[in-house]
Amino acid sequence: MSTDSLMNTYGTRAATLVKGEGAWLWDADGNKYLDALSGIAVCGLGHSHPAVAKALAEQATVLTHCSNFFTIPNQEQLADKLCAASGMSNVFFGNSGAEANEAAIKIARLHGHKKGITLPTVLVMDNAFHGRTLATLSASGGRRVQAGFEPLVRGFARAAFDDMESLTTVADNNPSICALFVEPIQGEGGIRMASSEYLQQLREFCDQRGWLLMLDEVQTGNGRTGKYFYFQHSGIIPDVVTTSKGLGNGVPIGACLAHGEAAQLMHPGNHGSTFGGNPLACAAALATINTLQDEHLSERAAVLGDRIMAGFKTALADVEHVVEIRGKGCMIGIELNKPCKSLFPAAMAQGLIINVTADTVIRLLPPFIMTDDEADQVVAILAPLIKDFKQD
Repeated sequence: MSTDSLMNTYGTRAATLVKGEGAWLWDADGNKYLDALSGIAVCGLGHSHPAVAKALAEQATVLTHCSNFFTIPNQEQLADKLCAASGMSNVFFGNSGAEANEAAIKIARLHGHKKGITLPTVLVMDNAFHGRTLATLSASGGRRVQAGFEPLVRGFARAAFDDMESLTTVADNNPSICALFVEPIQGEGGIRMASSEYLQQLREFCDQRGWLLMLDEVQTGNGRTGKYFYFQHSGIIPDVVTTSKGLGNGVPIGACLAHGEAAQLMHPGNHGSTFGGNPLACAAALATINTLQDEHLSERAAVLGDRIMAGFKTALADVEHVVEIRGKGCMIGIELNKPCKSLFPAAMAQGLIINVTADTVIRLLPPFIMTDDEADQVVAILAPLIKDFKQD
């Protein structure tokens, strides 16, 4: 940090980035980086996308904000687009993934109280990450985000991810559970993927128990895995799905979508947001979703991800410290058998931006507009670093 005026919540910054275009970023010293992280799954359209820039510039000259006391045409259009893209019934707009997840938790509480449960409990997963507000970090599974913020919010039970036996055991021992909240791919947890069969089992299980099935697609939504939402790979409809990150291509906006009974639980006064769904953020999100659909970028994400994973599987086939290469679309994890956080600065030194999560998993979240040549550059730069990697 170059100033003491910022709270030191992020530690030492890797560089001072001053410009972005497409899949590339530049720092204050003129160094150029290929971005295989997309601002942590945010800029699916790449940086400074002309459609988003135009929408922001035009909307800023007309109306930036007016509050939700009034009808906002952009908000209504975006709600219609999202419901059409997802098969959900209605949507609440906030400003982030954590806020979208807070709305989901509140819907679950309303559902539980409606069923006469005194302490409505949401079943969440080990190693989950749902945000950093008190409720969402309580729902998360890592002590690193929870430590120091006790007492945590009550009303959460926990089961092993992708494990129906664990889920059944916890459910049978907790009659207060009224909803299940799960990331279909655990991003911060190391790109741990739920199978289509698992999601189908969860849908059936929740129906049998009268629970809401709530999916956290903050990171997996908006085209990243090859469809608009990950749940669409499995043919189910959740009761609640949340998203944010890629929704505004860098402009803060979050959404909590509901279906069926869950869509009827919120009433005036139950929830709200000063900035949520304002004209400017919705203009950016409309430009983003229109571009995703018009240019078939969800499909491109699937093709691009397959190319990158195939490249790494070939290049790293005989590397003993590579445990697994996994992913869906442009959400890829390369797991090593030892901590590898030093690969982040090593890649930056070679002009590539990546991320390491869960200590041992290289996380790649490239923009969908990346060319085949740029995708091959990601492999060409990173694979030798992984091959030569010794130990943090």
